[in-house]
Amino acid sequence: MKFSSSWLILLSLSLMYAVSDVIGDGGPYYPNWESIDSRPLPGWYDEAKFGIFIHWGVYSVPAFGTEWFWHKWKADEDPSFVEFMKENYPPKFQYPDFGPQFTAEMFDANHFADVIKASGAQYVVLTSKHHEGFTNYASSYSWNWNSVDIGPNRDLVGELAEAIRSRTEVKFGLYYSLYEWFHPLFMKDKANNFETQEYMKMVMRPQLHEIVNKYHPWVIWADGSGQGPTEYWNSTDFLAWLYNESPVKDYVVVNDRWGKSDICHHGGYYTCHDRYNPGVLQDHKWEDAMTIDKGSWGYRRDTNSKSFLTMDEITTTLAETISCGGNLLMNFGPTHDGRIIPIFEERLRQTGEWLAVNGEAVYASRPWRDQNDTLTSGVWYTRKDDVYAFVLDWPDNNTLYLGSPIPTYNTKVSMLGLETPLNWTKGGRPGVNITIEFPILAGPKLPCDYAWVLKLENVL
Repeated sequence: MKFSSSWLILLSLSLMYAVSDVIGDGGPYYPNWESIDSRPLPGWYDEAKFGIFIHWGVYSVPAFGTEWFWHKWKADEDPSFVEFMKENYPPKFQYPDFGPQFTAEMFDANHFADVIKASGAQYVVLTSKHHEGFTNYASSYSWNWNSVDIGPNRDLVGELAEAIRSRTEVKFGLYYSLYEWFHPLFMKDKANNFETQEYMKMVMRPQLHEIVNKYHPWVIWADGSGQGPTEYWNSTDFLAWLYNESPVKDYVVVNDRWGKSDICHHGGYYTCHDRYNPGVLQDHKWEDAMTIDKGSWGYRRDTNSKSFLTMDEITTTLAETISCGGNLLMNFGPTHDGRIIPIFEERLRQTGEWLAVNGEAVYASRPWRDQNDTLTSGVWYTRKDDVYAFVLDWPDNNTLYLGSPIPTYNTKVSMLGLETPLNWTKGGRPGVNITIEFPILAGPKLPCDYAWVLKLENVL
């Protein structure tokens, strides 16, 4: 008997994920990739499908161009950033001078938690520290460059963690940048061709232990490892501790950014690169980390209406991602004073409204034998006991032709959000297995305004 590559990938994926939220008595795990990679991915992560990413730091004060503002200005000497500073700030102004202006006086962690819950997300990942080195909590290894010592004088990580856990069922996770652009110890190690590890031992490693022991994250989203060779970070040693001894050992998940040569090869799930969306089924669990703002992860002021993803674009990306076995991690950036700007909140709530109708086809779903339709473009599939078809565009003449599903004598077709079954016929034209008649609806009678989902019962 011969099996297609898709079926073999589906089989391997089904064996890869743990069947429960926690691992239990697995291990012990040793500080090498063969051992670390043998740990099953906790089942909660694959079932979650959709999470929210939050990039928040001192870069939200200048709020210009990108969260890489400091690097663009000082390391790259990008003319637009250099000119921005000349026009708006005194000659001797330095990036750390932005720190006290990162005030967060409008930050309401309960409001953030409520909006995240309304988005339909099952997990959230907040930046504990980005490449600028500023920590959103009182780090013992970032004196006077953290949100408790200067700026807000508040533990932003702790406040959001508490609000998320007390008001929602959303799982709380943390982003952590392994390196810092201008940290003297990192720059010293880099100048020594990374033959020394002072920064790794005195800053990175203790901070990772700090956030795990203090905040018990369900996700650790590492970043920045590409700035040094794999051996420099000694990541497998940390991960062995994380999986064997840490307080989150039974349920934590991690990504793949733990070493320059490890990205897309080792780790809990793969991110490969920002906005990773391969469009085909992968043989390892993966995640598409993307942004509502097309040009920046952090909040920026130099935007217009075309800078942000539409709901058509968001639902398209979500359908493509989960059909191919991935999770979608959708990012927004708060302002320096702690607000979610209206366009971000609108998109989050709109996504939640869409998921309230169509979540049956999203949460805890699995890839089907065909990820997208063999005949009609813009149709993506998932499965549970039944098959679900995400139809990205309302069909011409209200008639949809599908080439992948094969109907049987007791096939039933319905649209999520509507009670009345849809009419269908077998075939209809060459290459068509099933022809489905969409309802004639308009305005408030539609279950949603984009990406309609069909439930196909008893199809082959």
